[in-house]
Amino acid sequence: MSLTENALLTGNVRQKLSVNGFLRWGAARGFARAIVKEFDVRTPGISNSAKSLSGGNLQKFVVGREILQKPKVLVVNQPTWGVDAAAAASIRQALMNLAEAGATVVVISQDLDELLEVSDRLAVLNEGRLTKPRETSELNMDEIGLMMGGMEASNVPA
Repeated sequence: MSLTENALLTGNVRQKLSVNGFLRWGAARGFARAIVKEFDVRTPGISNSAKSLSGGNLQKFVVGREILQKPKVLVVNQPTWGVDAAAAASIRQALMNLAEAGATVVVISQDLDELLEVSDRLAVLNEGRLTKPRETSELNMDEIGLMMGGMEASNVPA
């Protein structure tokens, strides 16, 4: 599957990449080029297969594909896993920009620094129970540690 075809996977409706059942290949190529440019995806071209990309570049392409569609809700799991520091910073900034534009962004990550950087509120899943979301600005590391250890007073079944 080429990067252009990959862009069609979820971009078809929001990016209007088809009309009356006919694919708009020019629009799909334009969308794929925009992803590559905006998220600095290292690839020889958009006709290359997605599987030919390194893990980090594929991660940037997929995250970029979703963010550029400006969804109202975006749930991401490990959004910066496997990418270099510069790419991670770029992805984090794009997630924060999306949230500032009014979208709800749910970030699931094992990287506590990442969560504290991009999140307004933090909840922890421990042994199948979700803690009450707390404002990250009001939390310290001891409180986060207690939440992670299941010692948070107000747990809600997940």
